[in-house]
Amino acid sequence: MEPVNLVPRPEATTRIRAGLAEWPVTVVLGPRQAGKTWLTRPMASSPEHYFDLQNFVDQVRLEESNYRVLDGLEGVVVIDEAQEKPDLFRKLRVLADRPERRTRFILTGSASPHIFREASESLAGRARLLDLSGFSLAEVGSENWERLWLRGGYPSHYLTAMEETSLERRHHYIALFLGRDLPALAETRLTQEQLRRFFQLLAHHHGQYWNHSEVAAVLGVTAKTVQRHVELFKGAYLVRELPPYFENFGKRLRKAPKLYLRDTGLLHALLLVRDRAQLYASPRLGASWEGFGIEQLVALMNIREDQCFTWSVQGGAEVDLVLTLPEGLVGVEFKSEDAPRRTRSMTAAIETLGLKRLCIVYPGSQDYRIDEVIEVVGIVNLPRWTRIVADKTSIPAG
Repeated sequence: MEPVNLVPRPEATTRIRAGLAEWPVTVVLGPRQAGKTWLTRPMASSPEHYFDLQNFVDQVRLEESNYRVLDGLEGVVVIDEAQEKPDLFRKLRVLADRPERRTRFILTGSASPHIFREASESLAGRARLLDLSGFSLAEVGSENWERLWLRGGYPSHYLTAMEETSLERRHHYIALFLGRDLPALAETRLTQEQLRRFFQLLAHHHGQYWNHSEVAAVLGVTAKTVQRHVELFKGAYLVRELPPYFENFGKRLRKAPKLYLRDTGLLHALLLVRDRAQLYASPRLGASWEGFGIEQLVALMNIREDQCFTWSVQGGAEVDLVLTLPEGLVGVEFKSEDAPRRTRSMTAAIETLGLKRLCIVYPGSQDYRIDEVIEVVGIVNLPRWTRIVADKTSIPAG
């Protein structure tokens, strides 16, 4: 496997070190293979300060001493996949409350419901939670946006030299998640075939309004089962849900959420998109572009999930992404065409929502303004645009 340190991640490193400076415990959350270990392991003060809870030897180191091995460590201790040991959090609470506080802890996790609950309950007021996704445009360079879009942002999928190898690794990732990680995350009564079909249905509904009952009918299960598994996929950082934004705008508003596979590399593997030519010929091109743009924008702006919505009127206007920012509502549309223009839908959305600005992100390099509200931003310039918006709106760190 190619070394993932070919792509430096200074912003993520800075955020983690800032957490170490201010909090006794910093929790880094994100999907498996997103680079959490590579970023955090070098921060451990020594090899004895690093624990991988999916490694049998490290599990024994902690269990045999009933976690007392942590008592004598000073400096920075890194514990990977901390959700594997829920009782660890009670021990960390005691250590975090020591008056001298000479030790700082970094925990990583890839199952957010488990680790978020434990951190919120046992480490309330003691832990800072940070999200880490795959590579962003700012990290790989905006000129590499097509490769990032096609392969996704997981380091081993993005960095491999051969397209075929990248695709093979993505298929392996999906099989491993469905066969090992998901059953470990929570009990599921679905067969492996049902889980595979479920994941494929998520891919084919990527960027569409989601209805639990319709999907349940296809799978032959209950709507509650579908809802529960969607929550599991969200908790594993594989699916993003955009809830509808509404404030008494009338009965015609769509009230269903949109779902996206967060990594377009996994999406393309499920859609059997092998290369650039197949991507541009795919009937799911627009939906793929929309999901890619949303993930990049959220990562670049470091914006919270509870600030992200979608908006649509049945049979009428819609906005792909609505951001609630200090300056007001900002809308973002993602168009896979060469030179997007204003539409009646955009005008209606601006008037109805009172958007302060509307950005159209397209696969190009030239930015241009349509009017005082609508601006078109090429994907290569998205990192610069997000910095400008963040500076103007003073977005709080996520």
